[in-house]
Amino acid sequence: MEKYEKIDYQGIDYGLGQSNIDLETGIRYGVIPVSHVPGFWDCAEPVYFYSCPECGHEFGYDYPDVEKCPDCGHEITENDFDFLEPVHWEHIDNDYTLVTDSDCVDIFILNSPYYTYAQFCSPCAPGACYLPSPLSEKTITNKCYCLDKSWFEDEKAPYEYWRL
Repeated sequence: MEKYEKIDYQGIDYGLGQSNIDLETGIRYGVIPVSHVPGFWDCAEPVYFYSCPECGHEFGYDYPDVEKCPDCGHEITENDFDFLEPVHWEHIDNDYTLVTDSDCVDIFILNSPYYTYAQFCSPCAPGACYLPSPLSEKTITNKCYCLDKSWFEDEKAPYEYWRL
């Protein structure tokens, strides 16, 4: 993978410092296209949202631990969820928390031992930083989580990064 071309324009923080940011550290979430991270699908797990097929009662992200729906009384069986599609994919380990958007086009880096400086995303991911648009000058408002070189082909990260 080639290096991303650095830019000067920081972009606009459509999140106003309140969204797509780790409020404890002040570090923003990094966003990178799934297609730029060839090893992501090798470690990603699907995440499902469960609801009653009869009435739509929402059970949440955990498989329902009930025999019947509390709203309509429908008997819950494994077959009820045979054709369920993932709402997104994720990879969580001791170092990283990575989650795709619902279309599985972009990876949001919610936690990482590494950071870089990148341009703010468009309004589609307000407050996050878009890793394919690294900044030529470091600015604290655009500090964001990123992936290290091990996630990329030939172990070459397409941007400069530092360890927290």
